Amino acid sequence: MFRSLRVHDYRIWAAGALVSNVGTWMQRTAQDWIVLTQLTHNDAFAVGITMALQFGPQLLLLPITGLAADRIPKRTLMMMTQAAMGLLALGLGVLAVLHVVTLLEVYGFAFLLGCTAAFDAPARQSFVSELVPPEHLTNAVALNSASFNAARLIGPSVAGLLTEVVGPGWVFILNAASFAGVLASLALIRPGRAGVTTPRGRGVTDFVAGFRYVASRRDLVVVFTMIFIIGTFGMNFPIYASTMAVLFHQGATGYGLLSTALAIGAVAGALLAARRTEPRFGLMVVAGVLFGVGLMIGALAPSFLVLAIALPLVGVASQTFMTTANGTVQLSVERWVRGRVMAIYMAIFMGGTVIGAPVIGWIANTLGPREGMVAGAIAGLVSAGIGTAWMARGRRTAQQAATQG
Repeated sequence: MFRSLRVHDYRIWAAGALVSNVGTWMQRTAQDWIVLTQLTHNDAFAVGITMALQFGPQLLLLPITGLAADRIPKRTLMMMTQAAMGLLALGLGVLAVLHVVTLLEVYGFAFLLGCTAAFDAPARQSFVSELVPPEHLTNAVALNSASFNAARLIGPSVAGLLTEVVGPGWVFILNAASFAGVLASLALIRPGRAGVTTPRGRGVTDFVAGFRYVASRRDLVVVFTMIFIIGTFGMNFPIYASTMAVLFHQGATGYGLLSTALAIGAVAGALLAARRTEPRFGLMVVAGVLFGVGLMIGALAPSFLVLAIALPLVGVASQTFMTTANGTVQLSVERWVRGRVMAIYMAIFMGGTVIGAPVIGWIANTLGPREGMVAGAIAGLVSAGIGTAWMARGRRTAQQAATQG
């Protein structure tokens, strides 16, 4: 399960990333909570706008982020992006501590953070493949997800407690300090494969080549379609958790506990994925079904406790889906175009938030938090339906080939 940790550089990277991930989850929790309860009057649409501004640049900057990941040494690029994100967290923290932060300023910081993360994400996703041998890639991707979600076990609960005790500003400042961990790990990684870049070419031509590569692969098109649907309309957890916490008359601590409950399942899903030697498409279909069922159970939960018990199922399903999709894409594409393909992957998965988060936020505002979760459940089931249709088509093709043979 932990075989990738035997690799020196990956072990160093994972340790630094875990520290930074805890801080990232603390910031996300505090940011969404102050938007919902301090800067607005329980406006889920405003939380959706914040999410859209933070994740939308993945789509907006797609023409250059993938090229940057393929052209600039990934370690160098990530040292710049991680330092920039730390400074942005510090700036927002200072404004919050001084009690002068406004909703528009939170929007602005969310957008700037999103722009920086748009360059960081494809480099970080493809960086793993340069730290471990190919036979360990699926395991390394799964352990990355486990680390990210293990941080979710700690970060939201700590952020909820600190938000109520000392205020959200100090949560942002602590997140800024956490970036020192990942910067130190990047500095300690030995140069070599992690510094390799692909040959240079004409920017526009290279950018189009990434899309042509994906378009020529029907299997990737299907995977990306499933990712878009479930990522856009399903994985809006901050809206679900914050609005349901308010529905059940819980404070910031209750919101953090719901995020932690989701993370328990996500960590379990990532560790189960780490045991598998290769990703299997059928798991994405099963995960999509379980995701929809889990959100539906949560939407019908009669109490806060029942909701908290249901969320780990959603966490297992979402993590299984994401880890399998990530591993499938990385293992099936050629190295020369991997950065651009992963940029498209992240743009589809995270950039869809521009559409989905405001829509789910509007549904939660207009119809109610439960109906927002139902919309997410439907997205999971639709995604699973597309995957089922693709698998059925593949079986028919195989049967026809066998008959003709």
